[in-house]
Amino acid sequence: MVGTLSGALEARHIPTSPDKVRANVQGTIEAPEGVLKITKISCHYILKVPEGKQDAAERALAVFERGCPVAQTLKGAVELEHTWDLEVY
Repeated sequence: MVGTLSGALEARHIPTSPDKVRANVQGTIEAPEGVLKITKISCHYILKVPEGKQDAAERALAVFERGCPVAQTLKGAVELEHTWDLEVY
């Protein structure tokens, strides 16, 4: 998912390296029918963006999941949650 996000940011001329994109990812495992399975994946992104690029970064974050092969594969089977913090430099 981070790779797809990086691509969406780079397309908007927002650099993603070195160390400009981090993600904290947490999965929730439950046994709704007696069998363990991942039911939710929460991704929190910390992005460093150049001044003046905050709106473009927000737009990329709002739409990148539609083009992400991982998100599209898991859609309907696992709840995905994306949140983010932007740090301006």
